[in-house]
Amino acid sequence: MFKSLVIDKNDSQGYHTGIKELSEEDLNDGDVLIKVLYSTINYKDALAITGKVPVIRRFPMIPGIDLVGVVEQCDNDKFNIGDHVLLNGYGVGEKYLGGLSQKARIKSEFLIPLPEGITPFNSMAIGTAGYTAMLCVMALEKHGITPESGNILVTGATGGVGSFAIRILAELGYTITASTGSEQQAAYLKKLGAKEIIDRAELTAPGKPLMKERWAAAIDSVGSTTLANVCASINYGGCVAACGLAQGMDFPSTVAPFILRGVSLLGIDSVMRPQQDRLEAWSRLEQTQIADKISQIATTVGLHDAIAVADKLLNGEVTGRVVVDVNA
Repeated sequence: MFKSLVIDKNDSQGYHTGIKELSEEDLNDGDVLIKVLYSTINYKDALAITGKVPVIRRFPMIPGIDLVGVVEQCDNDKFNIGDHVLLNGYGVGEKYLGGLSQKARIKSEFLIPLPEGITPFNSMAIGTAGYTAMLCVMALEKHGITPESGNILVTGATGGVGSFAIRILAELGYTITASTGSEQQAAYLKKLGAKEIIDRAELTAPGKPLMKERWAAAIDSVGSTTLANVCASINYGGCVAACGLAQGMDFPSTVAPFILRGVSLLGIDSVMRPQQDRLEAWSRLEQTQIADKISQIATTVGLHDAIAVADKLLNGEVTGRVVVDVNA
């Protein structure tokens, strides 16, 4: 038996979340059995745990879209017993049982080897947030954005994706403007590498179809009116990598930035990303040595603390990343 965070929904209790003891027979029909070491609390996990948005596809469900652990059993030759493996996305924690558990059974095609230069803890401190941030940076690079192109805006800057985006861009020599709703976090953001801090209120209210050109490119995890205003403020020929919807799923924009300034909107999906992109992103994360600076961004909690942390994250009371030690 082992402990898992389980979300269920029924007539007697409604939507509820708690710690339960499960057996291996309760797990998915995957081909790799994993002893989980660490998982995380992401924005999507927080939505699932609290039930504030219906992201879960079936019940009961173990949330946790990230996990790292040790292979205990593999029904093919892709992994050996004792290998450290890593998972981000693929519908785990929504459609398939996730990482907030001491054991998991996962499809081998969902897993990649843990990079040798990244520890299990640091892989989860990076997690989907850091992996998504790297995908965003790679998209800007493929669009031709370089440190010489000009200032890069990062919205939702104190969140997981925003924090990592700033740190990665700073490592690569970019000049960064960070947008945040918390003036108290200015020192944190500057420590990560932001050169300028702006109040998110500048971007959250409806703006004009075209606004003053301010940034060469942007990484946006907020969506809605913020994304519309960001697109309206990008320099000619620039681009925006969009990966989130913290403000909302709507996009109240016009075609003006795209047809009059040649701005490109780059959609970043981390959930179903092909294996080759995942391997490239994690290799880049290893090369940037971002894991060495992870203590600036990550805090650790036990499995029993995950529910309370989920509420705090949705209330904007969490800065950076939360790693869950499922065996604590």
